[in-house]
Amino acid sequence: MELTQLEYFMTVARLEHMTLASKTLGITQPALSHAIAKLENEIGAPLFERNGRNIKLNRNGTMFSKWIGRALQNIENGLNEIEEWSNPDTGVITLSYLNILGVELIPSLIRSYQLEYPKVRFELTQGNLGDIDEHLEQGFSDIMITSRESTLDNHHWMTVQNVPLYIVVPSQHRYADCSALSLAELSGEPFIGLKNNCGLKATIMSRFQHTGFVLASAYEAEDLITVAGFIKSGLGVSVLPKTLGLMLDELVWIPIIDEGWYWEIGLKWREDHHISPAAKRFIEYVETLHQVE
Repeated sequence: MELTQLEYFMTVARLEHMTLASKTLGITQPALSHAIAKLENEIGAPLFERNGRNIKLNRNGTMFSKWIGRALQNIENGLNEIEEWSNPDTGVITLSYLNILGVELIPSLIRSYQLEYPKVRFELTQGNLGDIDEHLEQGFSDIMITSRESTLDNHHWMTVQNVPLYIVVPSQHRYADCSALSLAELSGEPFIGLKNNCGLKATIMSRFQHTGFVLASAYEAEDLITVAGFIKSGLGVSVLPKTLGLMLDELVWIPIIDEGWYWEIGLKWREDHHISPAAKRFIEYVETLHQVE
């Protein structure tokens, strides 16, 4: 049973005339008659009562048309919904991102984009690195905003920000008055680290590999705000980006002398997955912003 057969059936049922129906559909009358006969044969019952070129639904046809009408409407609704979601002017952009980025970067990007494309909607998912990585890999998100280190071979990557990293100490710490520090100065200091599901951990660990010393790890936290809270309580020091949500009272942010201490944040999407036109336009928009900056 083919979709065109059902559309032909509904047109004949509505017009009750084979010649008029064939003209409306843009096919020959013999072709239409053949299609209706084939449909009845597949169903195993007649659907019409015929009187010359005039034709009316019988009891079978009336029952069948009720359900086919609903089915065709559902198909049309589905196509309209796909169009609405994918249309770059009115579509939906499915975006996942690290929790900490929801304080400043994500709202800023969405606001600036919707000033230009006010009818576009965003479907957002935030979480730790493991959660949003899985969301992207399973196809629930078109785009992910995360750390570069989480990028795999089948991912496209576009840098959005290089966020400077700072040594962060409590206000009563012996380094609190320093204008800048080298990471070597942290040797022996209790260090508040991050668990593997935090997007910043891979960045920090890759940088520490070139400092020539081993961290005296004291605690590992689930997220960056917990790290900031532990530092404030005097439980250790750490390295963090100076972003909204982390700048608690009684924390001191010390610039790092060593080169390369920044957190590269960007857009990631799968090259082997379909990207909707709405998402493609957003990627192009962010790329243009990055070039201007």
